[in-house]
Amino acid sequence: MAAADMHGIPIWLTVGHGWPLAALTGFACLLAGLGLAQVLLRRRGEARAERAHNLLLDTALNNMSQGLCMFDAAARLVVCNRRYLDMYGLSADVVKPGCLLRDLLRHRIDLGNFSGDPDRYSADLQQAIARGQTTKTMVESRDGRLVAVVNQPMQGGGWVATHEDITELRRAEMERDRNRTFLDTLFEHMPITVTVKDARDGRYILVNRAAEALFGVPREQMLGKRIHDVYPKAEADFFTARDREIMQAPDRLVVTEHAVNTPHGTHILMSKKLAIRGENGEPQYLLGLSEDITERKRAEERIDYLAHHDPLTDLPNRAAFNGQLSFARERALAADGMFAVLCLDIDRFKEVNDVFGHSAGDAVLRDVAKKLAGAADGAFLARLGADEFAFISSEGAQPAAAAALAQRVQSAFAAELDVEGYRRRAELSIGIAIFPTDGADSAALLANAGAALDRAKEEGRGAIHFFAATMDLELRERRALQQDLQSAIARNELALHYQPQARVDGEIVGFEALARWQHPTRGMVSPGIFIPLAEESGLIVPISEWILRTVCREAASWPRNLQIAVNLSPVQFRHGDLAGLVHMVLLETGLSPDRLELEVTEGVLIDDFSRAVSILRRLKSLGVRIAMDDFGTAYSSLSYLQSFPFDKIKIDQAFISNVERNRQSAAIARAVIALARVLNLPVLAEGVETKEQLAFLAREGCDEVQGYLIGRPRPIAEYSSLLTRRTRTRKKPTTIADETPLTRAGRR
Repeated sequence: MAAADMHGIPIWLTVGHGWPLAALTGFACLLAGLGLAQVLLRRRGEARAERAHNLLLDTALNNMSQGLCMFDAAARLVVCNRRYLDMYGLSADVVKPGCLLRDLLRHRIDLGNFSGDPDRYSADLQQAIARGQTTKTMVESRDGRLVAVVNQPMQGGGWVATHEDITELRRAEMERDRNRTFLDTLFEHMPITVTVKDARDGRYILVNRAAEALFGVPREQMLGKRIHDVYPKAEADFFTARDREIMQAPDRLVVTEHAVNTPHGTHILMSKKLAIRGENGEPQYLLGLSEDITERKRAEERIDYLAHHDPLTDLPNRAAFNGQLSFARERALAADGMFAVLCLDIDRFKEVNDVFGHSAGDAVLRDVAKKLAGAADGAFLARLGADEFAFISSEGAQPAAAAALAQRVQSAFAAELDVEGYRRRAELSIGIAIFPTDGADSAALLANAGAALDRAKEEGRGAIHFFAATMDLELRERRALQQDLQSAIARNELALHYQPQARVDGEIVGFEALARWQHPTRGMVSPGIFIPLAEESGLIVPISEWILRTVCREAASWPRNLQIAVNLSPVQFRHGDLAGLVHMVLLETGLSPDRLELEVTEGVLIDDFSRAVSILRRLKSLGVRIAMDDFGTAYSSLSYLQSFPFDKIKIDQAFISNVERNRQSAAIARAVIALARVLNLPVLAEGVETKEQLAFLAREGCDEVQGYLIGRPRPIAEYSSLLTRRTRTRKKPTTIADETPLTRAGRR
C-alpha cells in the first residue's frame, strides 16, 4: 500500500505526478485574482467618477450667484453652498448637514440676520411645503442688502431654498419707477400742450393736461381718435397739413405760429412738430408741442404801443413823431410837396402844477390832448414831453393849411378849463416851420419850429409865429455857442469866482462858487446865457462835476474852515448818481462834509418830486448842508419846506433890492425871516448892495447876507486875506459898514 499523508491523500499525487494539479490550482487562482482586480478597478473608477461628479457639483453650487440650501422632510439641512454662508456671515461649524432649520435660524438671530420666531417660522414653512406650496419672502441682511428667499418643495419631501441678493435689481426698479413717476408728472404738468400720435394712422396715444385745458376736450375723448374726430374742420385741416408736411420731411422740425379757436376764445399758439422714427427708420410717432403765446403777444403789442405812445394822454410820443416826420419828409421829397410842423406848449402851465399840484396838471394835459385831437382834422398829433405838443400837417397847401390848423387849435381853447373846480383859460403858443423852405432835414425843421415857438412866447401869450430867417441866424449862433461850450472845459476857458457870505455883524462865514466863461473870441459870456445852454444840451452834468471837484479841492486847502456853497442844476437830479458823485469828491479832496453847502431851486423838485427828495435825503445823510435858493419866487416854496428839512433859506435878491422903496417887498422879506425863525432855519439874504438894506435885515433878525456890499464875485486869490486863519479881538461892529476886512475886500 502506498504511503499516505496525514489527510489520507496519496503522496504521489503531490510529489511524483502533482504538477498538473498545481498548475491548475495556480490558474484558478490567477483567474480569481483577475476577477477581483477587475472588480477593484471598476469600483475605483466609479469612485473617481463619483468624486469628479461631486467636485463638479460642489463647484457649481459654490459658484452660484444665489445662496442655496436643501432640507429634508424633517427640516434638517442636507446641503448648502458657500454663497449662502457668505450672504449672512454664517459659521460652517454651525450650518452643516444635519443642522435643523430652527437651529440655523437661531444662529442667524445671533448674527442679526433674522428677527422672527425660529420655531414658528420652521413650523409654518414645513406645513406649507407639506401642502406643496412654494413660499416667497423678502429679508434684509445685516449690511442693509435685500434678499429674496424662495422655498420650493421637492418630491418625496423636503425642499430647496434659494436666497438671491436683489439689492441692485430693486434699486434699479425703484429708480425706474421714480423716473417713470417723474416723467409722468413732468408730462402732466408741462405748461405747454404735448400730444403724441401714431404716425401710421394719426390716432392720439398721449395727451397731457395742458392740451385738455386749452382745447376743452377730455383726453378720454382724444385718445385713439384722429384729428377730425376731435377738432372743428378748420383747425383739423390746419393740423393735418402740418402732419403731412412732417411725414414728407420726417427729419425736420416744423415750427408754426397760428391762431386757433378754443372754448375759451381765440388763442395764438407756437407749435413745434417732429416725427420720431422707429427701429426700421420709418416715422413711428408724431410729437406735437404747442405753447400758448397769446398773453405774450398781447404784452408785446402793449409794449410796442407804449414805446410809441404817451401813457398819460394816449397820444403818439416823441419816438412816433420822429418816425412820422421822417415818413412825411420822404413822401414830400418824392412828390415835390410841402408839409408843416407845428410846435405848441401851454402858457403858464407851471403855475397849475405849483398851485394845484401835479395831479391837477395831469388832468389839464389830458384835457388839452383831447381838445388838440378834436382840432387836428387829419393832422398827426403827438406829445413830445411835459406840456409840449406837435402837429405834422401834410394835407392842403402850405403855409395856409398850417395857419388854419393853428387857428382851429386856438379856437378850441376859447372856453375855460375846469381845474379842481377852478375855471382857468388855457392858452397855447404855437411855432410853425414849413418843409423844405424852413429846413431840409427833420432835425432842422423841428429845431426851427421850436425857435418859432420861442419867439411866439416872447411876443406874448397865445401867439402864433412862423419861422423867419432871422430866427435861423439866432439858432445857428446858439448852436455855435453850444458847440464851443462842449470843449470849454478841455481848453480851460471855464473859471470859478467866489462871492463872500457873511453874518450881519460882518464876520465872513463862507463863499458861494460861481462859474464864469471866458470865450477866446466872444470875451466873457454871461452865465445867464451859457448855463441855460448847458442845461438844454446836458453839458451841465460834466460842467457841474468839474465845478464841484474844483471847489471842494480849493476849499480843502483853506486855513480857515469856511463854508463853500455850490449850486446844483435840476438836470443833475435826472442823470447819473449825484449823491455818489458828491461822496466820491468829498473822499478825493478830503473836504469835511459839514463845510459843503449845496443850493437847489424849486426846479429840482418840480420835475420828479419823489426822486428829488430821495436824492436830497441821500445827500443830507453824507453830512452836507442843503439850502433852498431863490426862496419866495415860486408858488410851492412853502410846501417844499414842509416836505424836506432844508438847512438854510436864501431870500431872492428881487425882494431885497426893493425893501427900501417897496412895502410889499419889505413885508415879504420880513415874513420869510419870521417864518424861518419859527422853523429854526438860518436865513441868507441875496443881493445886499446898500447899508440901508443891511440895516433893515439886521433889524428883522436876518442871519447872513450876500451881495456887492459884502463883496463881488472874484477869483479866490483876491480874497486871500479872508482865508488866513487868525483870531480877532475887537469890538463887535454895529453895522457891516464899519471898517472890517470884509468891507475892505468889497471895495477892491
